[in-house]
Amino acid sequence: MLYIYGAPLIDTHMAAMKSGLGTEKSFRLNRRYVFLLKCLGFIFFTIFFCEFLLYYFVIIQCQWPNLKTSPTPASPLKAMFLSDTHLLGKITGHWFDKFRREWQMERAYQSAIWLLQPDIVFILGDLFDEGKWSNSKAWEDDVARFQSMFRHPPHTELLVVVGNHDIGFHYEMTTHKLKRFEKAFNLTSGKVITRKGVNFVLVNSVALEGDNCIICRAAEDQIFQVSRQLNCSRKENHPDSVKKCRGVHPLPPSAPILLQHYPLYRKSDAACTGEDSATPEEKKIWFKERYDVLSQDASQKLLWMIQPRLILSGHTHSACRVLHGKVPEVSVPSFSWRNRNNPSFIMGLITDEDFSLEKCFLPTENTVIYIYCVAGALLCLCAAFFWLPLNLLKSYYATKQKPV
Repeated sequence: MLYIYGAPLIDTHMAAMKSGLGTEKSFRLNRRYVFLLKCLGFIFFTIFFCEFLLYYFVIIQCQWPNLKTSPTPASPLKAMFLSDTHLLGKITGHWFDKFRREWQMERAYQSAIWLLQPDIVFILGDLFDEGKWSNSKAWEDDVARFQSMFRHPPHTELLVVVGNHDIGFHYEMTTHKLKRFEKAFNLTSGKVITRKGVNFVLVNSVALEGDNCIICRAAEDQIFQVSRQLNCSRKENHPDSVKKCRGVHPLPPSAPILLQHYPLYRKSDAACTGEDSATPEEKKIWFKERYDVLSQDASQKLLWMIQPRLILSGHTHSACRVLHGKVPEVSVPSFSWRNRNNPSFIMGLITDEDFSLEKCFLPTENTVIYIYCVAGALLCLCAAFFWLPLNLLKSYYATKQKPV
């Protein structure tokens, strides 16, 4: 055996090898831990950005519109309009689809409320997807989820309009379904809501079938009473109106804004434009009266009795702007990513004499998918560039420490 200064040469060499291998192993383990922590941090940030921060980044770019006329002494009403949230139920809703869509809508709504600080929010029907089928237990669960998702601060008011998926189409609609909807949202269809001198008429458009059914008769009677109230308010100083309008509660004498689920009658969406309008294939399809839009007769009666200055509706899931004579109607697209890739909502500044509308788009589904794909590709590339040098380093140490 060879000795160097009294120590066996082979033992010294083996000790050096063990020391080198231990150092190399410890170095590789430390690098792995650091790399894994960086990967976990990157994954967490990507998810946090896509599922939380992205909504703020997109919605903060939306601005309230400017009024054409000079502002009145009182500040204008800041109103948001959205439609067709279609919360999925237990019958046709897949659990992941339900979780995903509800999370998206909740984050979008809460971000918009926090950033834009509206005075009032209107949802134009089809709050639920299965309200027309739900039993009492499923209905209570759906309402509780809706109220949790669309919670709002005390200074913001939320009002809703009934849609066909909430109570069923005309042939499915019952008094029980309508009453439970109105009870859940403290709402009576066919009434006037006045805020800051602005009159809003909320109509149950599902009941405007014109066949004299019980709910239809009640809805038409309510519209008649609203029409009388509005007309009396416009002519409250006219001598002939004193006797006719005795006992009628006066309203601000401004033309109202009509809110309903079904659009007024139009042949199709062929004339609709914009990136969130119907697809070219959908624009070729003619609308069916009392199913896709109101009938011509019901539309003419509403225009004549209410005499609105603006109409907002939903139901089609796509955007559109049409004129009924001189009265504009804006169809608000669906707020759910399940119905379209690019949801949006309408922002409005409204006074008793003027209004101005602006659209606010939400993050597109494609953007979120693209970010996740890019992040996944970057993660794979980083992993490849990390493990390759580490394996080369391992081979180098193994070669260097190999005994001669």
